Amino acid sequence: MKMVDLQGAGLSMLSRMAQSELIDSLKLRKPFEKLLYRGSKAGFQVIGATARAFKSTDKKPRERLPAPVRTDLFDLNLTNEQQMIRESVQRFAAEVLYPLAHKSDEAVSLPADLRAQAAELGLAYYAVPEAMGGAASEQSVVTQMLAAEDLAHGDFSLAAAILAPISVANALTRWGTAEQQSRYLPAFASEQAPVASIAVNEATPLFNPYKLSTTAKRSGDGFVLNGEKSLVLCGADAELVLVAAMLDDKPALFIVEGGSEGMRWMSDEAMGLKATGTMKLRLDNLTLPADALLGDQDFDYQQLLDFGYLAWCALAVGTAQAVLDYVIPYCNDRVAFGEPISHRQGVAFMIADLAVEIDSMRMLTWNAASLAEAGKPFHREAYLARLLCAEKSMQIGTNGVQLLGGHGFTKEHPVERWYRDLRFVAIAHGGLHL
Repeated sequence: MKMVDLQGAGLSMLSRMAQSELIDSLKLRKPFEKLLYRGSKAGFQVIGATARAFKSTDKKPRERLPAPVRTDLFDLNLTNEQQMIRESVQRFAAEVLYPLAHKSDEAVSLPADLRAQAAELGLAYYAVPEAMGGAASEQSVVTQMLAAEDLAHGDFSLAAAILAPISVANALTRWGTAEQQSRYLPAFASEQAPVASIAVNEATPLFNPYKLSTTAKRSGDGFVLNGEKSLVLCGADAELVLVAAMLDDKPALFIVEGGSEGMRWMSDEAMGLKATGTMKLRLDNLTLPADALLGDQDFDYQQLLDFGYLAWCALAVGTAQAVLDYVIPYCNDRVAFGEPISHRQGVAFMIADLAVEIDSMRMLTWNAASLAEAGKPFHREAYLARLLCAEKSMQIGTNGVQLLGGHGFTKEHPVERWYRDLRFVAIAHGGLHL
């Protein structure tokens, strides 16, 4: 309560100062109004992150989305609905994300109103069943994969931040119990969806997601969690976190609400993904009730990882395509020794290789997502997609910098940011979930 009072007093003081004629005489009206707006918005965000109360709605049977009706053919044609969604997302990526990307990377934070702008796309509704207030009547893995690819064409880091809460909604829809779904899913279909993330990564050498150092022990009617997670997306603002921990020698996922006693956030800034505000999550004897364990007998940890790998692959494809789309006009316009550098075979062949590799990444990712949406085994395909995307992402980022020469090493051009972001694909476990 004291925090709220201090915020209120501070905003009141700013408001009174804003009415002063001195502000106008010093020509500080616009900067001051901007400060007042940001202060009020940030204040409400801090309060919301710690005080949001998730409440169960009317008891309903748990929801499981069926696979869409499809043939056994791998069909690359998009439905009319998917095409409309792609056009909308591509426009958002080009007009909103791309212009914000550089400043967001430098500021190591999301723009204040980006979440609200992204919510207007309605992507979260495809993760929440109709009975819970969403629009999903069947699985939409391919549609969400396409949206992830298009968002990443605007910016890898901002796209990851937008998709993190939707990923939690996907996991709750796919495995949540009736109680868990009724408590949390309606919030994701509301006007102000909660900030949420999936925490799997740990800061250990040669991290193995199947052998977690974070542990969960049974205690009475609940669990006690201890350990540390790293590179948690949007951690500082998270109101809900799905935490992976070893339970009875097997990985399990636990629902942790923001502000719970025993959880502590620490800075964990990385070379890439800066705009997402990656954080460490320290769990010290965090006590959770029995119903905090996600799902029941149908929870599949391997699928959790595989759906996550496909999400990161989709982001890799979108950002790699952005690299290609940037270097082609650059190399055509850059003149050396009296002709465009794209006339040099070494440059032309490198660009051609980029195009081939990106299409290979795309086809493997689309195929795996198509199988997953149909409810068919897709672990092999997801593994192959991740293997290729992890390797080629780093190579494409490196070649993008190389093609720009000295310019590729400066922040004047976005390829250095893409280079840093794309390297995360090789170490990404969890965080996102199609």
